[in-house]
Amino acid sequence: MYAKKSAHCSSALALLLALAGSAGAQSAPAGDGGADRRVAEARAVPGGAITLDGRLDEASWRDAPIIDGFVQKEPVEGAEPSARTEVRIVYDASALYVGARMHEGDPDIVRAPVGRRDELGQADWFLISLDTYLNRRTAVTFGVTAGGTRFDRYHDRDDEDAYDEAFDPVWEARTRTEADGWTAEIRIPFSQLRFTPAADQRWGVNFARAIPQREERSYWVPVPRSVQAWASRFGTLEGLRDIDPARGVELLPYVASDARLVAEPDADDPFAGARSGSVRVGGDLKVGLGPNVTLDATFNPDFGQVEADPAVVNLSAFEVFFPERRPFFTEGSQLFDGGNLFYSRRIGGLPAVPQGGDYVDAPETATILGAAKLTGRLERGTSFGVLGAVTDEERARIWSEEEGFGTARLAPRTWTGVVAGQQEFGADASTASVVFTGVHRELGEEDPLADYLHRSAIGALGRFNLRFQGGTYAVSGQTGYTRVHGSAAALLRTQRSPVHFFQRPDQEHVRVDPTRTALSGHFGSLSVAKNSGRHWLWSLDGYWESPGYEPNDAGSLGNADEIAAFATLTYRDTDPGRWLRNWSLSVSQENTWAFDGVRAFGALRSDARLTLANFWRINVTAWRDFRGQSPTLSRGGPRVGTGRAWVTIAQLLSSTASDTRWNARIYFGESEQGERTMRLSGQVSVRPGPRWQLSVAPNYLIGTDPRQYVARLPGGPAATFGERYVFATTDRTTFLAEIRAAYAVRPDLTVELYAEPFAASGRFFDHGELPEAGSRALRTYGTDGTGVTVQSDGSRTITDGNETFTLSARDFNVRSFRSNAVLRWEWRPGSTLYLVWQQDRFSSTPEGSRVGADDLWDAVTTPGEHRLLVKATYWLPVG
Repeated sequence: MYAKKSAHCSSALALLLALAGSAGAQSAPAGDGGADRRVAEARAVPGGAITLDGRLDEASWRDAPIIDGFVQKEPVEGAEPSARTEVRIVYDASALYVGARMHEGDPDIVRAPVGRRDELGQADWFLISLDTYLNRRTAVTFGVTAGGTRFDRYHDRDDEDAYDEAFDPVWEARTRTEADGWTAEIRIPFSQLRFTPAADQRWGVNFARAIPQREERSYWVPVPRSVQAWASRFGTLEGLRDIDPARGVELLPYVASDARLVAEPDADDPFAGARSGSVRVGGDLKVGLGPNVTLDATFNPDFGQVEADPAVVNLSAFEVFFPERRPFFTEGSQLFDGGNLFYSRRIGGLPAVPQGGDYVDAPETATILGAAKLTGRLERGTSFGVLGAVTDEERARIWSEEEGFGTARLAPRTWTGVVAGQQEFGADASTASVVFTGVHRELGEEDPLADYLHRSAIGALGRFNLRFQGGTYAVSGQTGYTRVHGSAAALLRTQRSPVHFFQRPDQEHVRVDPTRTALSGHFGSLSVAKNSGRHWLWSLDGYWESPGYEPNDAGSLGNADEIAAFATLTYRDTDPGRWLRNWSLSVSQENTWAFDGVRAFGALRSDARLTLANFWRINVTAWRDFRGQSPTLSRGGPRVGTGRAWVTIAQLLSSTASDTRWNARIYFGESEQGERTMRLSGQVSVRPGPRWQLSVAPNYLIGTDPRQYVARLPGGPAATFGERYVFATTDRTTFLAEIRAAYAVRPDLTVELYAEPFAASGRFFDHGELPEAGSRALRTYGTDGTGVTVQSDGSRTITDGNETFTLSARDFNVRSFRSNAVLRWEWRPGSTLYLVWQQDRFSSTPEGSRVGADDLWDAVTTPGEHRLLVKATYWLPVG
């Protein structure tokens, strides 16, 4: 009831082709865009002139031009910073060097905690951001904290707050704290940057400094608070001459070993040994094919993640999607962004197919035999990418009491490909792009898996983003197409799956066709928005996904057959006053319909965001759901009426400058049908010392859902097409806590812990059936001439006239504990050693007694699996 689907951007294909054509006719991307841009000069120095130690005591630094004149953005926009910042830039044949001196009159103000890469914490920091193509749209950022922690980001669009932290080039930085402030020395190899070959280089550049103790941020070129921009506002870096943009060859092989220990293995399971282990090797390869084209290849890529996927209890019919963590797939993923056309965790994931047997020994993932991607950029502002991957056939060992040992085939050899292209054009860095996806599985005509999996699938997407007046206004859109092909049995499963539910008896615009061997569909969206301005912002958005739209072989989609429209109006004030530093108020209205025009969902929503004078923040959201007709609640049956509902969310956050940071959030909602949800959540983060960081994020949920689907049974009335669609009220409780702890010996040697104790329970009661299609009420068993008898095992026997049927018990009580403890040591630039201890504990009982906070401790002590892993990588630049 309360879930919302975010709007996407889309367009008509004809308009996209017209834009792409005009893009090809454009000249090279706009240069400075104005004579009033600030200019910074880089000075050439001999190789070896700079020793990277953070001291800035070499003659080359003293002779380099000073870059200063920073301006506050926070807390007082346009004011002089509280302390001066001086930057110098030099370069030799191999790298760009940045030296920065952050003056500070009060040395106690400087915060220099040590953390892992990309973890800023509450530290003072300095950054340089470079637009190496001078396209005034994209940028790469390199920064360092006063404690020496490095962070890097890739901005794929002109937005300071939109960036990818998975960008991890090989570079170095050193810092030093002094009596009058601190200094930073940064070395960025040219091999880690991409830029167009030219004798004289001109790049966009900006610098920023943060002083958390004062909530202060200052910039060389500040982007006004009322403007959404970044690279388009940069100054220009000049003086770079005769530098080599060619990328050589980089090898990153790894060797990993793991041991698995199972506490209290199942004595009846022939595969459940107490101990097991393995050794594997793999690696990544980067090859520079000219100055702006790179080939990346990977063999047996490893997740190498610090955080485990969170535990969930999924009572819906829809798949849960988790974020990608493998470096090969996260790096440069923006170019391959096809909305829900491409979900990289499909590569290496195992499809859900029947395995059989009483006990199964199955791999967790499919083996990736190899994957490669080719990415690059041409001089005229065209970016392109090609990604391909091959996963191996996978089998599981099974054992059954009747047949003994055997094997089950889980996945065929599968080929996946993605092709993407993007063209920039116009002075405002507008773009037009395309993405194509394809999947092919090696399935024979008599292959049992052919009854479950598509043999092939293709997808295509065209997208545009038109920017006006420096990005103040934008018109964006996309449109696309998918087609899947396979056996009639596989396509029948697709038509009846939760993504489509073609079998719904009360719809006429689609029907199940058991002879179908292919399915195609289309999607699209359109957005018109005002993104910048002192006070008023607005957007109009809409999207559609046709009933046959099916991207899930390579992508991710919950359900199709939707048309949606959204409108949002925002008023904000960014000028500090006596009580508020800034505030905003938004109102939005949203609706979704099925393709036959029946409204499934509608809501009116308001959001208020306030920053107080002491930098505390208050966020309040309230919305009202209208009545609708859900096409999915009955899971392939007729529509189910949904009632009016309201929700309120309030959140209070402390100042980010506080030694102890915290936030608290409450969510409360009710509906006219009796749904009731309350969630209490928050987070507390502390630093007991400069090398320690601790945080705890508890979450408590209690709710009642009167429309939890249970079963579809025969014998129903004509009003529900001869079937009984049975629902129950559920009383659900969830406790969980995300715990993080980190200790940094130094910036390149850290120990981190991520742990999530989880407990959840659910009790099913007040069962009933849908009396007629579209009804908002249920015919509750035990009333209206029906009877209910609860059996000793929790099941229920229902009598309705001369008919009797049984509903199985569904109550649950689960406990889970997942944790990763990781020692990470970057023992040389780009080369890392990992020591990992993972825990995965789980227990489940078929009873619905409510869990409490003490069950989190029970989750920590429940039996489970331990894994010890050692992984070492070695970065080897060649040429």
